[in-house]
Amino acid sequence: MMIRMAGRKRSGIFGFFVLAVVIACVSKFFSAPDGPNDDARPGYAKSVTSLADELYSPHAILVRLNDQAVLLHKHSEEKIFPASLTKMMTAIVAIENLTDLEEEIQLTHYTFDGLYSANASLAGFEAGEMVKAIDLLYGVLLSSGAEACVALADHIAGSERNFAMLMNQKAAELGMDNTHFENATGLHDANHYTTVEDLAILLNYALQNDTFRKIFTTPRHATQPTNKHPGGITLHSTMFEKLDSRNISGGEILGGKTGYTNEAGLCLASLAKVGGQEYILITAGAKGDHHSGQYNIRDAMVVYNRLGESISK
Repeated sequence: MMIRMAGRKRSGIFGFFVLAVVIACVSKFFSAPDGPNDDARPGYAKSVTSLADELYSPHAILVRLNDQAVLLHKHSEEKIFPASLTKMMTAIVAIENLTDLEEEIQLTHYTFDGLYSANASLAGFEAGEMVKAIDLLYGVLLSSGAEACVALADHIAGSERNFAMLMNQKAAELGMDNTHFENATGLHDANHYTTVEDLAILLNYALQNDTFRKIFTTPRHATQPTNKHPGGITLHSTMFEKLDSRNISGGEILGGKTGYTNEAGLCLASLAKVGGQEYILITAGAKGDHHSGQYNIRDAMVVYNRLGESISK
């Protein structure tokens, strides 16, 4: 599936064609409602599927990217709160609407309104700082920086509320029918929800964008010098920081995005290469917090290792 829905509007017959392609691809993506696809190799599909009850996460979906086979499917259509997994949508919408990734964007005091009181995660940028758009994007996906999200949203759409409308438009284009966004950060709102199935659609789409994929798979990034940080700052992936090793049986974890709020629990969207094939795993709702065991990471390691062991048999 290679669908690029750029920021500019399209109309007429071509517009209907694009919509038809999106619907067809999304329909193919989730053709198996309750378990692995029939065309998934039975030897390891059965082994991975049996893991569902062993996971800490009450919601999970594992997808093989080359053919969109769903290998693990656990309450994947039930509503969840995405927490910072929201920022995958923030990033891809920003990328598709920015005309120059080297453009400097200024953060203001208004950028930080409400973020400190909400205990939002921050990348480390400051009010009055002029930051290149590409570095803000790294701040969004690596450090999970709420200030980077708001700065991009304000710059692109004039306000975070307007930017959330763009996010919802993209969700509708992709067929994320059980998703609604209220903000760009993932801070809790009862009307800000999705499913792990919809998040798999989103990540599958976003990974086709070279800029998104590069950032998503980067463990750390040194930003360019700014007026507030002449030496730049180093941004670290919240997922890679929690991994003892990216190595798994038969492959490696390539990238990921963590998420957490009290209401959402521990969440993770990850990309791995196992046995020469790429897979994405979305998990949500695991009990715990930033100070407990990272059960979202544990679930990913268990699933990918079981997958690798099954393939190698």
